[in-house]
Amino acid sequence: MDVRMRINRWTSGRRALLYGDALASGLVQPHFVVDGEGVDEPIASLPGIHRQSVDVLRQRIAEDVAMGLVGHMLFPVHAEHDKDPEGHLGLRNDGPMIRALRALREDHGDTVVLMADVCMCTVTDHGHCGHVHEGTILNDRTVTSLAEMAVIAAEAGADYVGASDMMDGRVHAIRVALEDAGHHGTGLLSYAVKFASAFYGPFRDAAGSSPRKGDRRSHQMDPRAPVKEAVMEARLDEEEGADVLMVKPALAYLDVVAAVQAATHRPIAVYNVSGEYAMVHAQHPDQDGRRAVVEEIMHGFRRAGADVIVTYHAREIFTEGWLGART
Repeated sequence: MDVRMRINRWTSGRRALLYGDALASGLVQPHFVVDGEGVDEPIASLPGIHRQSVDVLRQRIAEDVAMGLVGHMLFPVHAEHDKDPEGHLGLRNDGPMIRALRALREDHGDTVVLMADVCMCTVTDHGHCGHVHEGTILNDRTVTSLAEMAVIAAEAGADYVGASDMMDGRVHAIRVALEDAGHHGTGLLSYAVKFASAFYGPFRDAAGSSPRKGDRRSHQMDPRAPVKEAVMEARLDEEEGADVLMVKPALAYLDVVAAVQAATHRPIAVYNVSGEYAMVHAQHPDQDGRRAVVEEIMHGFRRAGADVIVTYHAREIFTEGWLGART
């Protein structure tokens, strides 16, 4: 697979995110996008994080960008009654995440970096990351649908499509689909090393993406797996054309982050996941106490080799001017 080195340099926003001098330059704020208007619904399990309709999200991100926070990752949240076993919502070009991508690109041009989640867990009524037959994930059929979803997100203006499913071969399939559709500048953020972790609970509550039956251990990595398996996963995705390689979760896997960083050539991202975020807030509900913990965690990620840090703490870091963030 040909690698387009220009993808990570394509826009001013991408260069600021990947190559900025301050640690805070590489932060990405996740968002949960819903249908409707005027929706700004707090998520009980994620203090300070809301489900928002596109109009509210546009205002929020305008405020973020004004502070210098350029990285934003979008997740769609759909009503349960609209979902079906095949995930047809993911193949529509008018869902809340897709409309948000179009609006935000119109608002900010290339000064922001928009990352779009590409997975079936938020659009299927069973909550799994792919097509299911008699309790088994259908890897290859899922990969076909993921590639279609990625092209839709690219057409709406995503800088990076985030393949968060852990299906074998999906990076190659998505890259081919993007190239065939003429999206030569769209990046591919691969969740290359994603563990079947107990730290995802608050996110699944926020996105409505919990499996209704069973779990995801047949495709996500076992937390007991050796580091060499994680390195192999990352190298495979690099060979298939990933532009950024993600390790998720981050805090309990810093050894994996360091090993992947040493063994690959693409920028490394980490996801400071919802359970990690919730633990910090449970320990330090007051902002003064939280600052030292948050800064220590962020420095740990950077020291392990992370170039990009996806974290629910990003907005607070910029609002309060922690870590050299521009306010």
